[in-house]
This record gives sequence, structure tokens and C-alpha cells, in this order.
Amino acid sequence: MSRTMDEVMRTADGVPLKVSLHKALVRSRIRALLLVLPLLAFLLLAFLLPIGYMLFRSVDNRIVPSILPRTAVSIQAWDPAGGWLPGEAVFEALVRDIHEAFKDRTLGRVGRRLNYEKSGMSSLFRKSGRRAARITGPPYRDQVLKIDQRWGDVNTWRLIHRESGAMTGAYFLAAADLTQNEAGEIIRQPEARRIYRTLFSRTLWMSGLITLLCLLLGYPVAYLLATLPLRYSNLLMILVLLPFWTSLLVRTTSWIALLQTEGVLNDVMVFVGLVSDDGRLQLIHNKFGTFVAMVHILLPFMILPLYSVMKTIPPALTRAARSLGATPFTAFVRVYMPNTFSGVGAGCIMVFILSIGYYITPALVGGRTGTFISNFIALHVGQTLNWGLAAALGTLLLVLVLGLYLLYDKLVGVDNMKLG
Repeated sequence: MSRTMDEVMRTADGVPLKVSLHKALVRSRIRALLLVLPLLAFLLLAFLLPIGYMLFRSVDNRIVPSILPRTAVSIQAWDPAGGWLPGEAVFEALVRDIHEAFKDRTLGRVGRRLNYEKSGMSSLFRKSGRRAARITGPPYRDQVLKIDQRWGDVNTWRLIHRESGAMTGAYFLAAADLTQNEAGEIIRQPEARRIYRTLFSRTLWMSGLITLLCLLLGYPVAYLLATLPLRYSNLLMILVLLPFWTSLLVRTTSWIALLQTEGVLNDVMVFVGLVSDDGRLQLIHNKFGTFVAMVHILLPFMILPLYSVMKTIPPALTRAARSLGATPFTAFVRVYMPNTFSGVGAGCIMVFILSIGYYITPALVGGRTGTFISNFIALHVGQTLNWGLAAALGTLLLVLVLGLYLLYDKLVGVDNMKLG
């Protein structure tokens, strides 16, 4: 009977109905895929590939084995724990590699790479590149030792041996204020070079405080926007959105003009007698300047999620609570506020993640004590050209943000976060 019905149910062109429905479903899925394909391509090119490249650069160490290929291979047979220099074959490989690298003008790259681990390696390779041309035959070891006494230091060869692989963990060690000693043991950096743990902790607590300040300032503004009549709330919403129409750089430099020692705010305080002309306050190029500028910039990102959630809360809830005997304060705290927690979560996580990655504003107004880890990532990318360390710092920052996000999901729940 079912077979007879299946044979009868056909489309106008004679195709079985099931086949026709399946083809229509496939076509609709293909159309949906084509619609989202540009977005997927954009995410791949602008998001996934840069992150993957950053992860790769944080462990990439191809400079040494690619520029010193013979040395990287021959030095593997040497025992770095023995305390003696490598044999003649290693010195011969080094001379040949230096000859070719100096001719190709790539010797400076390996010198800079090893200089990240041990000071003086860049000058050693530059000097050796100029003088190695005089070495035309054996004995290679004695002639190399005459170029510079540092070639007679076992620690120099231990460093080359350690960094002769295609992958390295040295960048992550440096990002955690750690290093390897001559014996290969992981130890802490000298006191003067321990900066990154301090920067990570400063970035975290300052971003957390900025988020808290944005919440304290943004919550009443969002409540006012949600409860005022429409003609007034629209005007206030324009004022909230007005900073988005101004360049970030302009807003930041405006705070410089306001907060600097000879700026507007200090002039006003001197004029009204709050401070003397000789006792002007240092309000910029410190943590205070970073707090003020970043709270001003990120405050709309807290207000908008709060407003979108508060607008959906029925006013009848608080009226019902008050009619049952609750005071206005109790009705607000125990009835209204719990309904806004989804907006609080959305605003807080948005402001925190944005603030933890800011570098323009802290760089301009933060000074020495108000900069974030992102400022040093930009420093290594643009000035020191230590892309490996910058990638390691960026990877650790990414892992830290993901860890905090997972912790937030476990404690609060991402499902409870709403934007309206």
C-alpha cells in the first residue's frame, strides 16, 4: 500500500516527491552556505590565520638551522655537558656557514636571534663574518679562536647547540621571566629583567578595576535611559553614542590636554584655590591617567548591553513588589537588579576583554606605571623586531583571556549573558 502511494505521489514533471523535496533541501543548504561563505572567508583570513601564525612564530626557530645548516647538524654529536669545546668538524662547518651567510648578507639575522638569549652574540657574528674570509683551510679551530676569544667559551657553543633546532621554547621562557643557564636548567631572569609577570598582573588588575568603574558609572546611566520617557532617553542615548563618532586618538589626546600638569583641570584647580601653582597634580603618564581615559572610552560598551536588557524588564515587577510591602530600595535590589545580571555579565566581559588588549591609550597617557602588556607586544613587533617574543606574549595573553572566559562560563554561565 505504501509502495503504491509512493508511486502515486509525484510532482508535476513526474519526479517522485521525496526526491524533489531532497533536492530542494540541498539547494536551500547550498544557498545558505553561499550566503555565509564571505563571512567564513573573512574570519579565516582576518582571525584564524593571524592567530595560527602567532602561535607558530612563538615557537619558530628556523633562523639558526637555516643560516647555519652545517653547524646545526654537526654540533648535535657534541656533548654540551662535557665542558670542552667542539671538535674540528664543528669549527669547519661554522666557517663554511659563516662564509656563505656573510656573502648572502644573512649573518646578522642569526646574530640578532642568539643575542636575544645571550648579550654580545650579534657583535660576535658581525666580527666573525668580516674576519672569516681569511680562513682558507685547516686548522679551522685555532683560526676561529684567534678571531674572538668568545669562541673559546663553552657557553657560546652550548647556546648554539640549544638553539639549533627548528622549534624553541625560549620565547615562552622569556615571556614568563625565565631563562636557561649554562647547564640547561630553567631559572628566573635577573631582577632587572623581570618585567613581564609584573606587566601581566598589572594588566589584569587594572582591566578588572576599569571594568568595575565602568559598571558603577554605567549602571545608573543605563537605568535612567531605560526608565525615562522616550523623548528624553533618545537625547541621552545620542550623548552616549557621541564618543563613537570621534576618533579614538582624538579622545585620548583630549585627555592629555585636560590632565597634564599645565592642562585645563590643573588650571581650574589653581584658579579656585584647591592647589597652589607650585603644587600642581600629576594626573597623566601614570595609572590615574590610564584609568580616566580608558573608563571614558569603554563606558558606552557597558551602558549599551545594560540598557538593552533593562529596557525589556516590565515596570510592573517592581510595582508588584512595592504593592506587596517592599520598600523602593528592596524592590530594586531584590526584584529589579537580578533581572539585569545578564546585561551586567555581557557588559563586564565585553569591557574587560577590550581593556585587556588596549595599547594606544595606555601608551599615550599611561607613562611608565600605566602601560599594559599589549604595549610591550607592540614594542617588540615594531621596534625591537623580536617577533618571537611578541608572539609568545600574545599567545600567553590569549590563553589567559580564554581561561578567564571559561572560568566565567563555569561560575556564571555564558548562556546567562544577553545583549537584549
